[in-house]
Amino acid sequence: MELHTNTRQVIALGFFDGVHNGHAALLRRVALRAQELGAVPSAVTFDMHPENLILKQPVPLLTSPADRAELMCRLYGIRDVIVARFDQNMMHMPWRQFVTDYLVEQHGAVHLVAGHDFHFGYKGEGDPQRLQELCRELGIGCDIIPPVYQEGRIISSTYIRTLIAQGEMETANRFLGHPHSLTDTVSHGRKLGSTLGFPTVNLHVPSGVIVPAFGVYATRVYLEDGHSYAAVTNVGMRPTVNDDPSKVTVEGFLLDFDGDLYGQTVRMEFYRFLRPERKFAGLDELRAAVMENARQTRAYFAEQG
Repeated sequence: MELHTNTRQVIALGFFDGVHNGHAALLRRVALRAQELGAVPSAVTFDMHPENLILKQPVPLLTSPADRAELMCRLYGIRDVIVARFDQNMMHMPWRQFVTDYLVEQHGAVHLVAGHDFHFGYKGEGDPQRLQELCRELGIGCDIIPPVYQEGRIISSTYIRTLIAQGEMETANRFLGHPHSLTDTVSHGRKLGSTLGFPTVNLHVPSGVIVPAFGVYATRVYLEDGHSYAAVTNVGMRPTVNDDPSKVTVEGFLLDFDGDLYGQTVRMEFYRFLRPERKFAGLDELRAAVMENARQTRAYFAEQG
């Protein structure tokens, strides 16, 4: 997705985990400025959360770099997502050099857009005020976006992570501005779907990405051909049938679909938590529960129109 040229770019700066409603304000401004300047609407994100390296503490992310890029392009018209490697070099790069060498010289930035709390460069010494001053010196534009509030609180990835970890998907989706999603290539599972009479997709949560609260969700699965299907999705250990209790699985039972999706890359969107995961006495009891969850899922999407 990177252009790898010196095309003139208007660049949003941030990590953009989840690409939520707060980020939307930056990305919309980028699209507007790019149109005014005849430049490419772009964004910089990092391959890993800076805190992973700085604090040696893994932050469970809402989105992989690929999902972040896909959301920015699909929802906000961003055309170039620059996934910067956050390594020792990047961590120790002085803030001025990050702007002059990396953004302006390497990526052709003619205008920058950042949030009110954006810090960058060695020890986070770059801040919005310094960024604006340096952009003036360099003769390029700079917009700083104030905090975005929703339901009386500042929208933050941290708050949305808490909601998803608790299974509060509908609230999380309101703050995201889109459904929480997971993209993966369908792998072979335990063939449980054929036993229960539903085609299934087995997905993995990428390393470092948050796992939603264990349980069953109403979801929608988007296929490579653009078609989408409602699905009942179990996140967790599948205690009724799983012989490896350490392995988290995401297994979606597709409604009204017939076929095999093995090897296809699909996007799964999460909409509503239906019930906690539980161990059933056997497959008949499990099948009855899935049928009830299928009814609830159909009703949910019918309500949504």
